[in-house]
Amino acid sequence: MFNRDILQRLIVLDIETVSLAPNFEELPERLKPHWEKKSMSLQKNLDEPLPADAFFEERAAIYAEFAKVVCISFGYLKFEGEVPHLKVKSCCDSDEKVLLQEFGELLNRFPAHKKWLLCAHNGKEFDFPFLGRRFLVNSLELPTMLQIQGKKPWEIQHLDTMELWKFGDFKSFVSLDLLTAILDIPSPKSDMDGSMVGSCFWQDQDLEKIKTYCEQDVLATAQVLLRFARENLVAADDVHSV
Repeated sequence: MFNRDILQRLIVLDIETVSLAPNFEELPERLKPHWEKKSMSLQKNLDEPLPADAFFEERAAIYAEFAKVVCISFGYLKFEGEVPHLKVKSCCDSDEKVLLQEFGELLNRFPAHKKWLLCAHNGKEFDFPFLGRRFLVNSLELPTMLQIQGKKPWEIQHLDTMELWKFGDFKSFVSLDLLTAILDIPSPKSDMDGSMVGSCFWQDQDLEKIKTYCEQDVLATAQVLLRFARENLVAADDVHSV
């Protein structure tokens, strides 16, 4: 599916997002009626829909209009003989504009002539559009690799491991955790999952823990790519923070 040249041109990323406010009551007044409408729309087929405030705490973090990015981790693979190494960098900040500006500047340093590709699990459905929308909200210039308007599909520098796994099956969703289990990829030990990111940020104010969790997903996605390519997996000692 891949050769090493392609593997070494992939920027593997993951983002962690939280709601714009710790609860519905603290959401800006202008956004409250919009969330109430969205809440009703998303739950219209449920027998017992949740109130807008409870649904906000449960689901707001996945919608770019009502959420923000608090961590972006990304990495790239390098081979030394048969041994793959993963270099990882994270941008974390409670100030989303500062975080996105730093990430955008770092992303634009990757030389265009090498034809780098952004890669994430479910990235085309979540990570890439979420980032693009939040760059616009913060009045920041989009990094080159997120500028997709007017481009033909084959010109867009995005790759999605879930799309690769689907083989054209548009009704299939497979989590990264399930995919690593299927492919017999070791799962990093963690006492955290995606549903806990919001409380970790708003209640615990523990960005370092969120960063560790985010970097684990970058490693897992890189391992999936290596398995697809029938290459050796990255050993724990060969993951390097930069």
